[in-house]
Amino acid sequence: MAWGVVGRHADFRRLFVGNAVSLLGSSVTTVALPLTAVLYLHASPLQMGLLGAAAMLPHLVLGLPVGVWVSRLPYRRVLVVSDLAQTVLLGSIPVLAALGQLRMWHLYAVVGLAGAAGLFEIVALQSFTPMLLPPEDLFAGNSAYLGSFQTINTSGPATAGLLVTAFGAPVSIAVDAVSFLVAAVFKSRIRHPGRSPASRAAAPGIGEGLRALLSHRLLRPLTLAATVGAFANQAQAVVLVLFLVRELHLPPWAVGVAVAISGAAGVIGAVVVGRFTRRVGPGWAHIGGMLLASTGGLVLAAAGPLALVVVGQLMRGAAPSLFGVNQQTLRQTLVSPERLAQVNASWRFLVFGFQSLGALVGGLLASAAGLRSTLVATSCLMLTGMAISIASPLRSLRSMPVPGAA
Repeated sequence: MAWGVVGRHADFRRLFVGNAVSLLGSSVTTVALPLTAVLYLHASPLQMGLLGAAAMLPHLVLGLPVGVWVSRLPYRRVLVVSDLAQTVLLGSIPVLAALGQLRMWHLYAVVGLAGAAGLFEIVALQSFTPMLLPPEDLFAGNSAYLGSFQTINTSGPATAGLLVTAFGAPVSIAVDAVSFLVAAVFKSRIRHPGRSPASRAAAPGIGEGLRALLSHRLLRPLTLAATVGAFANQAQAVVLVLFLVRELHLPPWAVGVAVAISGAAGVIGAVVVGRFTRRVGPGWAHIGGMLLASTGGLVLAAAGPLALVVVGQLMRGAAPSLFGVNQQTLRQTLVSPERLAQVNASWRFLVFGFQSLGALVGGLLASAAGLRSTLVATSCLMLTGMAISIASPLRSLRSMPVPGAA
């Protein structure tokens, strides 16, 4: 059902394919970029934390105004320009490495600027999707997005490990640069320009998206729980490659496989999320995903035997499928089209912006307390986010609300 929606709607198919192509390249960078820092530039735990913070900092700095800016522009144009910008930025890394000029500050600059372009892209994509799909296909469309993301995450990181082994980490990032160029071509062929109703109305206030999120009885706990969980998850994510390389002594190809295992679990999660949500409701699907993510981190922290690495990565990989589709569909369902870009941007300001702080905290904590202790502490913080959801009306939400109910 989720994949059938791609075939039924031509413009959505073009957006979906373009997004999938860029995801394929980015899945390589997910492994190649931290390995560039660790193996090529010999980064410390603190530098890895700074690198993760740089990637997420645009959400914190630009999250609120981006919602206003994107709502005033055609979504299709925003998508194409964002992809072209990321083509140039990521392409600079292998070029600098080939010239022997690559430094850590280059990585900070590239991931920060690419993160800003990616922020424009994802806000436009999430706001554009409800224009390209009827309401009854929206959950299936979001499931298809997540399914493609998780499927690509299964093969991409493993491929990245092989590319890094064969050509070196910096050169492998060229794959991502090319993927964004191809994605821009697909998205430029979308016929619908994606003009938001807000583009024809008075300029909205910069805090309108935040007010919409924090004043709604369902969106408020959803946002708070996701913000806490994302902060903790990013603090954990920035030390993951270090943990696998320096604590467990895995070679690059095995690091790629470990990340790919998480992607494989995500594919399974994307397949079952619709059935699971219908059985327990979107509220408990969100709660269950957070429980799985936090428990997976604890299992990974206990890893010595590789079997525990596999189990931990399976749990951490399946979790986003359970809470991600429901979080996104709830926002798209409860928020009116003219406010959706601001709400999506405000969500990323809170949820992804605080990841920049989480990345910095993860690097500092790992430097002071060690890598395993950081995994344990961040997993416990994720459980706090889950508790926010359990104490809210989300626990009673058994079906998707009526569109526009905000």
